[in-house]
Amino acid sequence: MDEDMLRAVMDRYGSDVWNYIYYLTSSREQADELAQEVFVKCYYRIETYRGRSSFQTWLFSIARNAVCSYRKSRFFRKSLWGDTAALPDGKITVNAGGGAVVAASAEMQYFSSMHINEIWDMIMDLPAGFREVLVLDLKYGMSTREIAEVTGWSPGTVKSRLHRARRKVQHRLKEMR
Repeated sequence: MDEDMLRAVMDRYGSDVWNYIYYLTSSREQADELAQEVFVKCYYRIETYRGRSSFQTWLFSIARNAVCSYRKSRFFRKSLWGDTAALPDGKITVNAGGGAVVAASAEMQYFSSMHINEIWDMIMDLPAGFREVLVLDLKYGMSTREIAEVTGWSPGTVKSRLHRARRKVQHRLKEMR
């Protein structure tokens, strides 16, 4: 892998890797630091990628291992984690009946983004195992098999945690109403 190829990989997967690490750590600073570490490891260990899974799955495995290593490190045990920051939200559009996509009014965007932020806050409050599978499923659209490869859990465990995590979020939403 040369520097141009690394830049292309970082352009393509950089935000996904950073977001995944952020979801695991709830810290922007740690996400910055660990995302850099992931791409350094990718650069030096590209020959270990065997193509058995998607390249993104391989990068997420490196990212997860980097987070786990960081959590085990002496520095982590002595430091405090930052508060959960609001997630940046993109432009929200509403699908009209005929399939045409129409820009939502400012009020609709505000209420929709508030609801989305509340749901993500609920997800961020879940235990790490539940939060991780939901993020990989909802944000990155990974299959159960891909999530199992990233986490090292069996597909049955992934399915179980996904079900329980969804149930917890649904229960909290019902409590809010």
